[in-house]
Amino acid sequence: MDNQTYNQIVSFIWGIADDCLRDVYVRGKYRDVILPMVVIRRLDAVLEGTKPEVLKTKEMLDKAGIKNQTEALCKTAGQSFCNSSAFILKDLTSRAQQQKLKADFIAYLDGFSPNVQEILEKFKFRNQIDTMIEADILGAVIEKFVSPTINLSPYPVLGDMDEVKIAGLDNHTMGVIFEELIRKFNEENNEEAGEHFTPRDVVELMADCIFMPVADKIMDTTYSVYDGASGTGGMLTVAHDRLEKLAIEQQKKVSIHLFGQEINPETYAITKADMLLKGEGEEAEHIMFGSTLSSDGFPSSQFDFMLSNPPYGKAWKTDADKLGGKKDITDPRFVTNFADMSDFSMIPRVSDGQMLFMLNNISKMKENTILGSRIAEVHNGSSLFTGDAGQGESNARRYIIENDLLECIIALPEKMFYNTGIGTFIWILSNKKEARRKGKVQLVDATSLKAPLRKNLGEKNCELTPELRQQILELYMNFEENEYSKIFANHEFGYWKITVLQPELDADGKPVCDKKGNPKADKEKTDTEQIPFTYEGGISAFMEKEVFPFAPDAWIDDKKTQIGYELSFTKYFYKPIQLREVADIVADIKALEEETGGLLNEIIGG
Repeated sequence: MDNQTYNQIVSFIWGIADDCLRDVYVRGKYRDVILPMVVIRRLDAVLEGTKPEVLKTKEMLDKAGIKNQTEALCKTAGQSFCNSSAFILKDLTSRAQQQKLKADFIAYLDGFSPNVQEILEKFKFRNQIDTMIEADILGAVIEKFVSPTINLSPYPVLGDMDEVKIAGLDNHTMGVIFEELIRKFNEENNEEAGEHFTPRDVVELMADCIFMPVADKIMDTTYSVYDGASGTGGMLTVAHDRLEKLAIEQQKKVSIHLFGQEINPETYAITKADMLLKGEGEEAEHIMFGSTLSSDGFPSSQFDFMLSNPPYGKAWKTDADKLGGKKDITDPRFVTNFADMSDFSMIPRVSDGQMLFMLNNISKMKENTILGSRIAEVHNGSSLFTGDAGQGESNARRYIIENDLLECIIALPEKMFYNTGIGTFIWILSNKKEARRKGKVQLVDATSLKAPLRKNLGEKNCELTPELRQQILELYMNFEENEYSKIFANHEFGYWKITVLQPELDADGKPVCDKKGNPKADKEKTDTEQIPFTYEGGISAFMEKEVFPFAPDAWIDDKKTQIGYELSFTKYFYKPIQLREVADIVADIKALEEETGGLLNEIIGG
């Protein structure tokens, strides 16, 4: 679907809110009606064609006294959901009396199968019916949604000659429309949500990065795809389609199962609806509601492929409290046995929990398969460098890199996302690296590889065209050094943080010693140093060359020595601004002087 049609649909739906809800709801509450109505109309449109057959089947089942009818009705509908009421949404536009409309609309909603009922419950949509009836707007809202000028169905609207009048909406585009509506609602509420919806071009790049390097290893088997911050399910949808396409190209038969978890009731409901619309009722049951951090819906599961765009810059204090308080968390996803420590903590500050989602994914990696597990996650720059040596974020990076899980980090252009203009990075992890990647990390600077959008979508003002995505993918897969790609040994990013002490002196300039004869440290002269693992000779050589020439009596407080890890794109990809030659500048000034007819000379000459 082209951007123009997409924008028309979003504008039309937003217009429904302005036309029908303006005098009844404050703008921040439009979403309470609009989002569930979009889902309802989408489901309704899918079921329209089989409605007569469903009603016939229901009549037959009723006569036979069969109570559990859902499975048979869904089969007749050809979907994993159904509606056994006597109505389709278009039937309700003719109701002149509000009480009749209310009764019929409730009967219509009650006719949906249990899996749809959960979706309506998460939207809390029934709470809005009385408000709309009292304001006499329910009929108008329904009429807008079934308008012949808009098509929320996956099927095209055909003309008299079977020509396509209005194209159908595929599931991913429907999901993007939801995301755009939610973004607009968030703007109306002045919300600075931590959720930064992932545009399709970025999702497709992520999918390429986890599937293409192992395309020739795809087998006739079952694969699982997981997203612990699934939002409206866009990543799962794209990943499923990409893996299925690869399997066909490799002449393999695969069974793909999708799993996800989402904490926001609305987006959870949208994901469930998306799964149902694909005819994947079983998959819909694999989408869990709640916080992945404090209420993991898949505590003992492992997955082949994992994609996520976790919320960044978002506090997770509520989760920390549910886990026992930040200082007392023992969840093995986040506190583990590593580096001769039984309680190696990777708990970040409570103001930003994004790295916990990566650790959650790592805990679900498969060890005993040919492919192992592959992960692609979007993070902001904080995950690269926030946290000092020994702190949670740094420990998480240490755990990832020293376990040789990190394959590559790709720096994306700014303003790639709808809700934020900040720089973002795709982390690619694998526990079955190919031989040439073992012990190494690749950094790809794709910040300049972008194409401008004709019209901004929120903060998003650029995109990754298929050609640019292919270029970035090739930079990653070629695993060669050039202006966009750098390759380093794992230890390049590690460092020791040491505490350097100097003796306290008395009046005669000699060190003050304790009862054991050991010099006392002068607190005012205490200093810390950061020594890269790459420093030749290590800590001892650093002391000899960098410290002892200036403080010969200094020593290291070994108990405070910590190991840290950080990654800096600026360090490796910094390009200094090329200064102009003085002669060129003088020539420009002289040219300007001639253009102004000697005015500058008159001013300077006074």
